[in-house]
Amino acid sequence: MSIARSHSVPGSIIRNFKEITKVRLSVSVVFSSVAGYLLGAETIDYYILLLLCIGGYCMVGASNVFNQIIERDLDALMDRTKDRPLPAGRMGVTPAFILASILTLTGIVVLYVINPQTAMFGAISIFMYVSLYTPLKTRTPLSVFVGAFPGAIPFMLGWVAATNDFGIEPGTLFMIQFFWQFPHFWAIGWFLYEDYKKGGFFMLPNGKRDKGTAIQVILYSIWTVLASLIPAVGVTGRLYITPISAILIGGIGIWLIYYAVRLYKLKTEKAARQLMLVSVSYITLLQVIYVVDKFIR
Repeated sequence: MSIARSHSVPGSIIRNFKEITKVRLSVSVVFSSVAGYLLGAETIDYYILLLLCIGGYCMVGASNVFNQIIERDLDALMDRTKDRPLPAGRMGVTPAFILASILTLTGIVVLYVINPQTAMFGAISIFMYVSLYTPLKTRTPLSVFVGAFPGAIPFMLGWVAATNDFGIEPGTLFMIQFFWQFPHFWAIGWFLYEDYKKGGFFMLPNGKRDKGTAIQVILYSIWTVLASLIPAVGVTGRLYITPISAILIGGIGIWLIYYAVRLYKLKTEKAARQLMLVSVSYITLLQVIYVVDKFIR
């Protein structure tokens, strides 16, 4: 029994850490930062890349922990979140706060070692996510707009880490991921509408699953694709893509818009879930195409 217990304690700690920092989400955010770094770097410094991964994970993880501390009572009301460490009672508020604080300080210090601008944007991301986006989620659908700002930082953060400069290139990367947030999170808000309602969260622009919301999903999907194609025009400095890559981006863009239109026609949870999955595939494939284009042209 003692041997089993000694094995279960570390396993429980690791499980709680992964859940409270939202490991999948955090890794996907780090992936965006790495893509931005590879786009901005003239020569790859693997030490800087490692620091970006560690610092990026710490900052995203900290945001998620603070978020779950604030929303722990509401999380207990929703099916998808009631088994998280805090509402399930597997972790207390004090150790969670200590963990979030350690992750925040570690993240800022690690990113500062890369350069001060990277640390500044990382700190802004945490502040906006925890202090603005989180409390607004129960008050107004505009929370998605506010949350889109910290959500769009990772892609451009990698470029800033590589260049120690903020200009048209990271601004474009920011814009792409900013517009992408809307169809992605509105799709989530659509198929989780009933569960979100239990916690009092307002995630859809009209507050309900209707034609108006679906039209806005289509519009923001179109703007996402148009923003993604701007580097093909040659007006974004060192950030540009070849015509072949532009065609590929256009192809996956049509795919994204098709599923947005499909949500408008069907207005079902299944259609919203499919759009969410397509949106994740879109941003991932876009970043891969951008990076591959840079290194093979």
